[in-house]
Amino acid sequence: MILILDLYKYTDKEKDQLIKSIVILTDSRERKSTHILSWFDKKKISHEVKALSNGDYSFYIPSNEQLNIDRPLYFDKKIMIERKASLDELSGNLTQNRDRFEKEMSIYQGKKYLLIENSSYADIVNQNYKTKFNPKSYLGSLHSFNQKYNLEIIFMPDNQYSGLWIYETLVHYFTNIIR
Repeated sequence: MILILDLYKYTDKEKDQLIKSIVILTDSRERKSTHILSWFDKKKISHEVKALSNGDYSFYIPSNEQLNIDRPLYFDKKIMIERKASLDELSGNLTQNRDRFEKEMSIYQGKKYLLIENSSYADIVNQNYKTKFNPKSYLGSLHSFNQKYNLEIIFMPDNQYSGLWIYETLVHYFTNIIR
């Protein structure tokens, strides 16, 4: 699919203007995300809550007549970030709700990230989580999802950096499109 951005040659100044105009989208069903939204507010990063069909975070570029963008350009079909607040939450998705979670990953054709907060790879190996999900099965599921669905998995041991990581990931995705 060709984006309107592919049809124009923007100056470096215009590209910077586009990048600064990014509006982060947060899925309206996203829970326990006040630390992320607060970080966006503190850094004066534009964001909106909206129902997303896939993932918890994406972005759009607002309309800008000066740059020949007549309507907002939504990237929620191009990139998504699925956030899990803990290994316990994720283990539920990989056991009790696996079919739903796997379907969501399999049908989404864009770039996919899984951000796992308050945890590390070592926490799975050492079973530092409350559920009874076997560590070998847990790791097998994660590696399988990574390979089958091209799912990039990110561990975020300290969730105070989640807002920054989400913002930088989305900004750099867009930056690479327009540069």
